Amino acid sequence: MERTAIPGRLGDRLRWRAAEVTERRVESPTAVTVVLDTPEWPGHLAGQHVDVRLTAEDGYSTQRSYSIASAQDGTRVELTVQRIPDGEVSPYLVDQLMPGDRLEMRGPVGGWFVWRPEQHEPVLLVAGGSGVVPLMSMVRSRQAVGSRAPFRLVYSLRSPQEQLYGPEMQQGAPGLDVTRVYTRQAPDGAKRPVGRITPEDLTHHGWPPDFQPYCYVCGPTSFVEKVAAYLVLLGHDPDRVRTERFGG
Repeated sequence: MERTAIPGRLGDRLRWRAAEVTERRVESPTAVTVVLDTPEWPGHLAGQHVDVRLTAEDGYSTQRSYSIASAQDGTRVELTVQRIPDGEVSPYLVDQLMPGDRLEMRGPVGGWFVWRPEQHEPVLLVAGGSGVVPLMSMVRSRQAVGSRAPFRLVYSLRSPQEQLYGPEMQQGAPGLDVTRVYTRQAPDGAKRPVGRITPEDLTHHGWPPDFQPYCYVCGPTSFVEKVAAYLVLLGHDPDRVRTERFGG
């Protein structure tokens, strides 16, 4: 498959830009989506991330990386942030950042874990917790460009209360199938017992290897390593198993 260029020149992507918060949406008890307007944004591909920098009045600054949740939409960028207990940056972004506030952003970053509109192969998305964020960018990008590539999402989460993008997930989109795997607490009437994701889940709710799907797996490191190993053991082409991980 011929690859398209990553949006923006390298120098532009490495430059810090001022970004203003225009909207804040609560996604769960511990997560919010922050909508940012970023002048001269070079554009991004679904699956990329950005670096966010905060600077205190005394000059101290710190930065963190966050996946982009939105499809490309002019200068508008959405980041979904999960509060990390005892974290330095995420509690501020989740609990204190409000419309009108400003921060600095650099990117987009990444060229391997991306979905491009010219891809027509089936896609399997496997998310662990907040690992659904860059996968949601792929879902939204697919819908924005009117792609007919079939998508399936297997979403592993601890409980229904921790689901991100609830209304959007419930509404769904043509050609998108969503399966939820609950690891600690399942909703009433759930057919699958509570438990971690298994090869059977990926076989039943994913694509057969001979369909040659692209598989995107995102979540905590241990989750990603286990799911990627399952996919390869099930016969999927390792070169088509793309991973993004966070945590130790």
